[in-house]
Amino acid sequence: MKSTDHSEDEAAAANITRRIEELGDWRGAMLARVRRLIHEADPAIREEWKWAKPGSGGTPVWSQDGIVCTGESYKDKVKFTFARGASLSDPKQLFNASLEGNTRRAIDLHEGDQVDETAFGQLIRAAVAANTAALARRATRKK
Repeated sequence: MKSTDHSEDEAAAANITRRIEELGDWRGAMLARVRRLIHEADPAIREEWKWAKPGSGGTPVWSQDGIVCTGESYKDKVKFTFARGASLSDPKQLFNASLEGNTRRAIDLHEGDQVDETAFGQLIRAAVAANTAALARRATRKK
C-alpha cells in the first residue's frame, strides 16, 4: 500500500471544499452532502484531486485501495461514478447512469433529488471491499 502524504490529502480536501464553495448552488450542497455520506460510510477513505488540466480544474476523488468514486459537477447534475460499480450489488437501484459499461456505474443526482443515505453508505462500503479484495488478489499473484 502507498504511504499517505498528508500535505496531498490536505490539498485535495481544500480543492474539494473550494469546488463546493465555487458551485454555490444546489450542486455544491449536493456535493457536500454526498461527501459527508462517503466519510460516514468509511472514515478511512482518502480524498484526492485528480485530472487537473488547464480549463478543467480537476475532479474530486475518494479512494481506499484504489478509486472508490469520483464526484463531477455539471450544469444540470452532480455525477458520482463508482470505479467498480458494475461488480457491486445495488438492490436499491441507486445507479442510474453509465449502466452499459462493464466496469463503472454512476449515480446522477439532479436538483431536488433525495439520496437514500443507507443504501449509498452500503455502496461505498461495498466499493471499498471490492477494491481491497482486488488488491489482495494482485498481491497473491505477485508471490
